[in-house]
Amino acid sequence: MGRVFVFVLAIWIAMACPAGAQTSRTPPGRFEGWTSAIIAADWRDGRGRPIQAFDNARRDLVKGFLNAGFPRATMVDYSLRPDAANPATAQTVLDGLYDAAARGSAGCLLYFTSHGAPTAMVFGDAPRMTPDMMVNIVRRACGARPTVVIVSACYSGIFVNALAAPNRMVLTAASRERTSFGCGADETYPWFDGCVIEALPAATDFLALAAGARACVSRKEAERAVALPSEPQLFVGSEMQLRLPTLRFNHPIG
Repeated sequence: MGRVFVFVLAIWIAMACPAGAQTSRTPPGRFEGWTSAIIAADWRDGRGRPIQAFDNARRDLVKGFLNAGFPRATMVDYSLRPDAANPATAQTVLDGLYDAAARGSAGCLLYFTSHGAPTAMVFGDAPRMTPDMMVNIVRRACGARPTVVIVSACYSGIFVNALAAPNRMVLTAASRERTSFGCGADETYPWFDGCVIEALPAATDFLALAAGARACVSRKEAERAVALPSEPQLFVGSEMQLRLPTLRFNHPIG
């Protein structure tokens, strides 16, 4: 009799609890607790005229990385253009980045899109960001966490050596001696940013994203018969070589 009662009770509990309630606790994503920051650090073409390419890239990179599984709660994005609806200063950007890093302590994705020079990157109207400045920002925000830094700018290879560390992956739009392309009024995105956006939906992880973006840049440059290719650079630290294949992107259906 006791066994019959237990069996009937178990059936009643199963019927009383909806199936959705039993499976409502979704396991955390691979990027849960990651800080991400996507920053359009310039808004001008080579002659100082306003363009939309950097902000277009910021907008659609946010969408792409959200779809890949990065949580919005610990993601910030900024435009440094002064005529934006809510203009940000360089200090506003850094304060927002550090605040987001305090809320998400599992890892870091930092993406900068801007103009670059052989010694530094444009960072709004603030002094240009040198490699030493960049590494201090990354160190303060991300510390020893697994960190991916992507820099889309001419001569952005200047940042690789300064940022190189076992816990970091660094991807740049160009080598330290080369320009990148696509920062004109007639372009939707800088070419490198457009290639990252193009590669994101099919990329399984950051390594696949880097490979897809670099292949896309090479294709665009070949199509336009670019004489001096930009030569995007990739560095992967020893710790990240083991970790990156486990950090797989989401692929929403539909």
